[in-house]
Amino acid sequence: MASESLLVETAGGVGIITMNKPDVHNAFDDALIDGMTAAFKAMSGDPLIRAVILKANGKSFSAGADLGWMKRMAGYSEQDNLRDAMALALLMETIDTCAKPVIGLVAGPAYGGGVGLVACCDIALATPDAAFCLSEVRLGLIPAVISPYVVRAIGDRAARRWFLTAERFDAKEAWRLGLVHQLVATDKMAAEATRLTDLIVKNGPAAVAAAKDLIRVVGDSPMGPDVMRYTARRIADIRASEEGKEGISAFLEKRKPGWVG
Repeated sequence: MASESLLVETAGGVGIITMNKPDVHNAFDDALIDGMTAAFKAMSGDPLIRAVILKANGKSFSAGADLGWMKRMAGYSEQDNLRDAMALALLMETIDTCAKPVIGLVAGPAYGGGVGLVACCDIALATPDAAFCLSEVRLGLIPAVISPYVVRAIGDRAARRWFLTAERFDAKEAWRLGLVHQLVATDKMAAEATRLTDLIVKNGPAAVAAAKDLIRVVGDSPMGPDVMRYTARRIADIRASEEGKEGISAFLEKRKPGWVG
């Protein structure tokens, strides 16, 4: 599937979603937001897709909100603004809860909502020339709908600085903060993405989706009897599942499980 602003393709069980607005640094508007949300939902529900790559064409990963879109919003009513904000919030949630691992390839600047996209990815790789900025307060705004994901990624202590100063920070700082997992040379990015997706497709697809869900639940829960019961139930259920039985049998029989290949 393709459009002027968004390219969507699949290859070898991997979905690839590419922002394609290089002339405006892949800034997003309502059309791009809706298109990306639909693409991620489709890939999340596609049993043939095992992982998703999010990347961008051009010199920037994403400059955040498109200026033309912002100009239109200036004349919106409060209800119209709420509708648009909820659409962006839905995109972030759709990426975050995608049943397939999402790998973000960040080359060049990621500003405002672009940082939110990075924070929603399960694995984020960045080139050494990548740069980041939570620039909203400079415009008299706040990084509201992306805040749950960015704060979770970098912590509230770091967010106090970067949300309030609107400073630009480089890829090394993004790695130190935990916003990105790995710095990769530009000419090595595609190979590293392939290496990661090759690892993912060797794993049980239902187990991968369950592991993502486990992280969200356990990460937001205090330790105690409820978490003990929840985690015990999750492992008991997956051991009894067809995929769990197949994985154990394949290991004991020294063969590849059925989901590989």
